[in-house]
Amino acid sequence: MTGVLAAAVQLEAVLGDVRANLAACERLADQAGRAGAKIIALPEFFTTGMGFEPSLATAALPPGGAATELLTTLASRHQALVGGSFLCRDPDGHVRNAYLLADPGGVVGRHDKDLPTMWENAFYTSGNDDGVLPAGQYTVGAAVCWELMRTQTVRRLRGRVDLAMTGSGWWSIPRWRPHLLFDRLERDNAATARRAAATFAQYVGAPVVHAAHAGALDCAMPWLPMRYRGHFEGSTLIAAADGTVIAERRADEGAGIVLGEISLGRQSVRLEPPDDFWLHDRGALPAAVWHYQRTHGRRWYRRNMIPNT
Repeated sequence: MTGVLAAAVQLEAVLGDVRANLAACERLADQAGRAGAKIIALPEFFTTGMGFEPSLATAALPPGGAATELLTTLASRHQALVGGSFLCRDPDGHVRNAYLLADPGGVVGRHDKDLPTMWENAFYTSGNDDGVLPAGQYTVGAAVCWELMRTQTVRRLRGRVDLAMTGSGWWSIPRWRPHLLFDRLERDNAATARRAAATFAQYVGAPVVHAAHAGALDCAMPWLPMRYRGHFEGSTLIAAADGTVIAERRADEGAGIVLGEISLGRQSVRLEPPDDFWLHDRGALPAAVWHYQRTHGRRWYRRNMIPNT
């Protein structure tokens, strides 16, 4: 096993502003590269952020567009492995949440997130690859946000990868009334976001480099006469294969990077996945929102995201 310095980026995205977000990612990734990081993870939706914002319908980039150019440029500039996911409009007209991985020679692999989460259903469709990406002498497992919550992700990656590169855009539960109830739900939600990223290493038998979003989010709520006002959970961290958190940046610390040295290589799997679909309990409210926003989102996607429909 080889020790290498890894970095995870915590981004405060401007919702839907691709140019501003690409510039922020470049600045933070350059900071990581100058520090000597040879693995640099950008978060999910690093080009746009994510919320129920109709302008995202026109924010998807082509596979060879500005997002890909940024990843390959950073990889070449810092002689590093660089990855992150973005809304990608493919030649078939569909949009996918594509995690691209680049090394100094260019793009080495792609993983499309398997299932959109909640209102994400409005902006992209499902993928079906295994997320196992060969990268030179090592193999990287790509997983995005709530893929860290599902046993099917563990079953496709465990024992097969030397490193897991992951990213999320995990939003909070708003402080609605009664405050005591929703405060408790949010504490549990924040703990799950951190636990899902940190324990994923123990499920797959490889270190995890997990990038995330921080900052406030204000957007519409599908089918409801109210707005969502909350924040991203952060949980930007680097974990060893045994689940030990080596470095972490809390959501309230804002944009920045975390750096940590990890040992690449396949190691013993410490946790067996449950027989259930989910690795972690979502809670009653997220479970209900998962179903209603999926129904809404799939209809919205068909009407607004697919050309000539």
